[in-house]
Amino acid sequence: MITVTEATATAGALQRLADQGVSVWLDDLSRRRIESGNLAELIRTKNVVGVTTNPSIFQAAIGSGEGYEEQLADLATRGVTVDEAVRMMTTADVRAAADVLRGVYEATGGRDGRVSIEVDPRLAHDTAATVAEARQLAWLVDRPNVMIKIPATKAGLPAITEVIGAGISVNVTLIFSLERYREVMDAYLAGLEKAQAAGTDLAGIHSVASFFVSRVDSEIDKRLSLLGTDEALGLRGKAALANARLAYEAYETVFAGDRFTALAGARANPQRPLWASTGVKDPAFRDTLYVEELVAPGTVNTMPEATLDAAADHGEVRGDTVTGGYAQARADLAAVERLGVSYDEVVEQLEREGVAKFEAAWDDLLTAVTKSLDSKGVDGE
Repeated sequence: MITVTEATATAGALQRLADQGVSVWLDDLSRRRIESGNLAELIRTKNVVGVTTNPSIFQAAIGSGEGYEEQLADLATRGVTVDEAVRMMTTADVRAAADVLRGVYEATGGRDGRVSIEVDPRLAHDTAATVAEARQLAWLVDRPNVMIKIPATKAGLPAITEVIGAGISVNVTLIFSLERYREVMDAYLAGLEKAQAAGTDLAGIHSVASFFVSRVDSEIDKRLSLLGTDEALGLRGKAALANARLAYEAYETVFAGDRFTALAGARANPQRPLWASTGVKDPAFRDTLYVEELVAPGTVNTMPEATLDAAADHGEVRGDTVTGGYAQARADLAAVERLGVSYDEVVEQLEREGVAKFEAAWDDLLTAVTKSLDSKGVDGE
């Protein structure tokens, strides 16, 4: 178990992020990372105070089979279904990571030290099944510092309210649009109100809203490049930052409002914005772009390891780069719209693709585990 005070943070830029109120979470997990001590090392040396997972991450980790051989043999011997096998392995990893981060969780009063695990992505459009799955995952992991990830689909919104209302901490994922983000915050507040009515201590409920960044640029920049004009090319790399900055503006407005103020009097926690998909995909941009340009108090930046290493090596943290940029952000998105690139069309497409990508990764994981179980045989040989 690692505590915040033990974290020496050799990487100056990552420490400066923490000083600015940005929590650094790692967007990756595997059994090898846990058992080798690598996760504990990242907490000690690179200011990592949380971990996020998703179906693609588990597909990469478990699909390789490395570190899972013994458990797979046991599961094959028991004759479990592939769905049960996958959940036994993923929840075991999240439980172990939560134990590594327990000291951070306790030192930060539950704010950090979190490990997220996602509901089955095939349930993204089924509210009742998502709620049932979230309850089951919270029970299976059985750690106070777990967060259950629920996608911000239309069906996910009422599920968020129900799960928060049950006192379970939630990481809302796959948020691309400002309109949907406002709906997510509303769902969270409704969940807090539901929990309060049930007599639940609101201080124990935490949530983050995962607002996706690089995928917005990837899609919009592709369309700008096809236009090919100087004006269009000059707007590349601006839409995602503008979108995220306006999301933070919305966050400031909602959590300074009367509705949350009343809940805060009952010890409720704000739902922090979490910058997701922060790995830069265009080599023309700095590989730390979505770290350096999204510094604001009360946020989380969940980074793939390559981005974490880049930020530690050459990141330039120059203070808050969000709250002074709202007017420019609106201007940038308006300029993109004027060129015929539809914001609404892009964010709707990204949500559909995001769910589809996680479903595909989950299917690939099920296929890989099925093959592993079959190769072991029912007697585990």
